[in-house]
Amino acid sequence: MNLSSTQAIDINVTTDFLSNDSTPEQSRYLFAYTITINNQGSETVQLMKRHWLVTDTNNRIQEVHGDGVIGEQPVIAPGDSYQYTSGAVLETTAGTMEGSYDMIDASGEYFQTPIAAFALVNPSSLH
Repeated sequence: MNLSSTQAIDINVTTDFLSNDSTPEQSRYLFAYTITINNQGSETVQLMKRHWLVTDTNNRIQEVHGDGVIGEQPVIAPGDSYQYTSGAVLETTAGTMEGSYDMIDASGEYFQTPIAAFALVNPSSLH
């Protein structure tokens, strides 16, 4: 699914509910998300920072800021992509994530790439 395109950066997200790692009796639901960042532009870019808003169905919002992703600040050449998997913990069986990456291009210009909201859902919670 195509979620956003800014500065010729295309973001694709897939999600998975981690039932074996979740503990419903403790209201702890774990989700994995895999993000693929495609550089469809003509300049090399580097992902410098991330910002996430993680919202559960009780409207509890977790805000996450940090350098890079999974301990890296990847450099992505034109035509290349970078993929990583990370996770989120919710107190409810579903929620959403949205955010942005702060990036810099080869000329030293900073820009922000938005990441549209995507769902985190325990399939067994759907009726």
